[in-house]
Amino acid sequence: MRMIKLLVIFFLSAFFSTPAFGQDMRAASRKAKAEYEAALSEARMAEERILTDRRALQSEVARLKKTVKGLEVSINAMGKETKQLQEKEKKLSQKWAKESMNFRELTGVIRTVARDLETLLRNSQFSARYKERLTILSPVLKKERFPGMDEIKQMVGLFFQEMALTGEVILRKGIFVDRKGREKEGDILTIGPFTAAYHDDNEVGFLRYSEDRQRLYALSALPNWPVRRSLRRYMEGIDDAVSVDFSGGAALRQITHKPGLIEKCRQGGPIVWPILAIGFFALILIIERIIVLKRVHFNAERLMEKVNTLATQGKWEECQNIVQEQKGRPVSNVLMAGLASRGEDRETLESIMQEGILKELPRLERFLPTLNIMGAIAPLLGLLGTVTGMINTFHVITLYGTGDPRMMSGGISEALVTTMLGLSMAIPIMLVHTFLSRRVEHITGDMEEKAVTLVNIIQKEKLNGAR
Repeated sequence: MRMIKLLVIFFLSAFFSTPAFGQDMRAASRKAKAEYEAALSEARMAEERILTDRRALQSEVARLKKTVKGLEVSINAMGKETKQLQEKEKKLSQKWAKESMNFRELTGVIRTVARDLETLLRNSQFSARYKERLTILSPVLKKERFPGMDEIKQMVGLFFQEMALTGEVILRKGIFVDRKGREKEGDILTIGPFTAAYHDDNEVGFLRYSEDRQRLYALSALPNWPVRRSLRRYMEGIDDAVSVDFSGGAALRQITHKPGLIEKCRQGGPIVWPILAIGFFALILIIERIIVLKRVHFNAERLMEKVNTLATQGKWEECQNIVQEQKGRPVSNVLMAGLASRGEDRETLESIMQEGILKELPRLERFLPTLNIMGAIAPLLGLLGTVTGMINTFHVITLYGTGDPRMMSGGISEALVTTMLGLSMAIPIMLVHTFLSRRVEHITGDMEEKAVTLVNIIQKEKLNGAR
């Protein structure tokens, strides 16, 4: 382009120049020629540079094409690899979906076992000695993380530790809370998971484990003397047998929560008082009947032997004196009536003696029907208390539902206590009534037997006198 501009300038200068300026034109021509040659040389050099750059560019383009071709091959290979990886990812996703279910199931099982272990350790009295055991389980119970193998091994270790401790019988020094609420150090006997006892200041008793505070507390009431003696001798190594509570503390709790008679009566409601009144009056009647029947009972066989001997000798006055000594007893009264009427015929004499027996029966059977009625009424009153207690229970259920069993305990206690007291009164009353009835029958049989014997003796003496 520069060369073309120089040529245009040269021709324009030649066209517009005048002859006067010929010399200048020649100089300008030479200068233009020189410039032309210089421009031509520069153009050639530029062309050479362009050609050189073109060859370089062509070489670079060829190299880039080769590179692009290689990249295309790589892209194709990577596409195939990507496709393979996608298929592999799909298979792995499916496999992970299956494994994740197993993973979640395994996690749930481990946490369930951890919760069961936590409950076991909280209820175990050995946690009072190893309080750090529950802190080990706290990370495993968190839902946001999966427990590691170290934590699982620790859980297994806690299980084995608890198993070892349940078979352990050990006497050691330890801290417990005594019956006055003070911390004390003394000898603590641990018999597996069942029983814990203490020995301090010459006092021996059982210990109760508190799940909330993880401490051992002395029971507020001491066991009876044989149990305390057995515990003391076992701790001192004298005996090899000791009392053990296999109920998990239920039997020991009865020592402190054993209700007395007054408390049971309060639990039974108002029906209890008529039942107790029946038992009280029945006891008075039973004592009165036992005393009366014991007074009227005596050895009638020996009396009849004396009467028989004197009657065969005709000593009727002495017979009456002997019978008079036993006055007040039914058999004696019947014999006295027979001796006083010995002159009558047999039928009259038998009627008189039978009348004497009938006179004694009301005295013997006095209050027995009343005892029979009391024995029948007592269980009926207990049944009435059961009905009223169940009515109260259903009334509480209607008002408050069945969420809290303690709300229903009042009505259930009333139902059970009244039934228990009613049966407790009725059973001994019926047994004693049967015993007293049999005693009356025995005395009545003695009277009838001795009356017949006396009639036979009198009639025999009459026949001998008639001859």
